[in-house]
Amino acid sequence: MHDTAEKIYPKLSSMKTGTRGKCPRCGEGKIFDGFLTVAKGCKVCGLDYSFADPADGPAFFIQMLFCIPVVVFALWFEVKFEPAIWAHFLTTMPLLLLTCILPLRPLKGWLIASQFFFKAEEGRLVVEGEDK
Repeated sequence: MHDTAEKIYPKLSSMKTGTRGKCPRCGEGKIFDGFLTVAKGCKVCGLDYSFADPADGPAFFIQMLFCIPVVVFALWFEVKFEPAIWAHFLTTMPLLLLTCILPLRPLKGWLIASQFFFKAEEGRLVVEGEDK
């Protein structure tokens, strides 16, 4: 006889699993196949990641939280010291790359895990008189 009952998984923190790139359901499989490429599903528990669509959310939050302050620093640095361009390559460019690239994967993972946790899905219009 085949057991059709689904395995019960513990409720995991979307922050802990997502920022580490782990499956939001079992906490063991990986969300990503590459640096930012979302896997098709969890190889441990079989969760289908087709629900995962953080869209431009990670990039937007990175820009607002990190990139704008770095650009403000670059402008201040330019106005205050009027350095040669190489000085910007040694100060501003590494800051900009570090603040843009490093937090992108953990943030995307957290948003995907949050989508699973809150059962977020694409909005649908409900028309009066139409069966659901």
